[in-house]
Amino acid sequence: MFALMASTALAGCSTSDRSDGTPPEEDEAVVAPELELRPELQLLSDRIEARMTATRGRYAVAWRDLGNGDEILLHADSSFHAASMMKVPVMVRLFRMAEAGRIDLDSPIPVRNEFRSIEDGSLYALSMEDDSDSTLYARVGGTATPRELIERMIARSSNLATNILVELADPDSIGVMLSTLGADGMRVLRGVEDIPAYRAGHNNTTTARGLLELFTAIVEGRAAGPEATAEMLAILGRQEFNDAIPAGLPPGTPVAHKTGWIPAVDHDGGIVFPANGAPYVLVILTAGIEDETVTRTAAAHVSRTIWDWKAWQRSLRGESDRPSPGPPPAPART
Repeated sequence: MFALMASTALAGCSTSDRSDGTPPEEDEAVVAPELELRPELQLLSDRIEARMTATRGRYAVAWRDLGNGDEILLHADSSFHAASMMKVPVMVRLFRMAEAGRIDLDSPIPVRNEFRSIEDGSLYALSMEDDSDSTLYARVGGTATPRELIERMIARSSNLATNILVELADPDSIGVMLSTLGADGMRVLRGVEDIPAYRAGHNNTTTARGLLELFTAIVEGRAAGPEATAEMLAILGRQEFNDAIPAGLPPGTPVAHKTGWIPAVDHDGGIVFPANGAPYVLVILTAGIEDETVTRTAAAHVSRTIWDWKAWQRSLRGESDRPSPGPPPAPART
């Protein structure tokens, strides 16, 4: 496919404007100038841009090959409601706290369903019907370990586990951590379903670049030590919602990723570990599209396009398949 297209592709194709209709608090921030890409990389960028533009929604894509440093950044500094993508920095912060001896991930903490709004201090509770993990609500009044709650927060995207853990991690400390990791495009202010804060525009937000830097820091071992890094990648690899980025990959391809969605907002991002070659980070953010089939099909197509492009590049170099080490194994726990 790419070999046929390469002969006619124009490396200097201009990028189209993003769709409008964006809430003011999520409008595009100061955008870093796009770097000129070499022709074959521009070809890939154009294919991704064309596919995402076809959704007729607002989007951002960030991709980085961790082997050679190739990058594609499309609207990468545009800010989106983070939805459940904010759960990734919460996980990282908790593992860093455990490494520093500030918390014990295996020491039980209360499971409760009562939280205070950051806007006006009013009490609110989460709805089991609106949570992708309803099973934790039966344990309200009991206890669970932070380690179990992290698993639920990431793999099942549990909102109840998230709100319990956000208070433990402290949003201000999460912000400092994100800055040190180069992920300044992310902002974590609160837990989920804080309606007074939402109405006031006090929302968790992210950019594709922010998530790109966070996932890169995780997989490169800069976000935490080796044991915590391996465990975080294993948790991300147990993600139960796999109809976007993983759906475009050959069956069985390891992907350590997180999804996030609310009405008209749909995201996926993480690290892909090919059976041959270096891993890569891919982040796809969308907004303004009500039909999740449209956004997830587009994300799967982009994921497959990148996979096929990398295979084409290997063939041009005459490289045979060679095994990749993949993600590090998670430490065994007794």
